[in-house]
Order: sequence, then structure tokens, then C-alpha cells
Amino acid sequence: MTTQSWELYPHEADMGIRGSGDTIEESFAMSAMALTAIITTPENVLHEIPVTFTCDAPDDELLLVDWLNSVIFEMATRQMLFGRFEVLITSHHLQATAWGEKVRIDKHQPAVEVKGATYTDLRVYQTDEGKWIARCKAGYYL
Repeated sequence: MTTQSWELYPHEADMGIRGSGDTIEESFAMSAMALTAIITTPENVLHEIPVTFTCDAPDDELLLVDWLNSVIFEMATRQMLFGRFEVLITSHHLQATAWGEKVRIDKHQPAVEVKGATYTDLRVYQTDEGKWIARCKAGYYL
């Protein structure tokens, strides 16, 4: 049984995002889901259009920031929201697919525009119980 989850937490002027799961991949997927939750209710986003991602970084923390900023870039340039993520990580190389739909103001009622994931509060780690946590701060525009 998987124990994936995401959460948002206040962090000064921006928003903290945290994803957790049984694997590092699940924690990265859930952190991206938390990113969507800053903007809209993730459950309201249909999984219609797949978008693929590839990211490389020298460590897990920088990989998380690169991954989340790639998701933010695709949301902005494609005018989409994502509601499902599948992530594969091998030696700090990430391959992922996100599924979503075009933003519909009447349906999604976006609260903010996320401008970027930052290094503030950045941490990727495995707990003593074996659960993976991926977290950082995300800045946004009202």
C-alpha cells in the first residue's frame, strides 16, 4: 500500500510545498501535485494531455528544483494545469510524464500564478521509517 501525500505550508511571503511517498519518485510526484494545489484544486484537473519531462542535476535537491521549475514552465507556456504525475529517477536523472488539461478560468478558478521553485527550505531526504520527503518553497504572483 502506497502512502503518497502532499501538503502546502506557509513560508514567509511564499508557499512551502512538501511531497511524500514510499519512493523518491513518489515524493517528487507529490511535490508537483502540491505545486498544482497552490493554483487550483488538483482533483478538478482532467488527465487529458500528456507532457514529458527530462531533468538532470548533480544531487536530489537541485533535481527537485529543476523538476518543479520545468513543471511551472510547461504550465505557463502551454497554459495548462497538471493533475497526475509519474516520475522515474536514476542517478539524479529524472524522466516524467504529467497529464493535465488547458486552463479554464471558469472551471479551475486559478488563485495565483506560480513564478518558481526556490532553494529556500529545500530538502530531499528519507526518514528513519523509510518514507521519502521532497520539499521547498515556491514563489507566486497574486
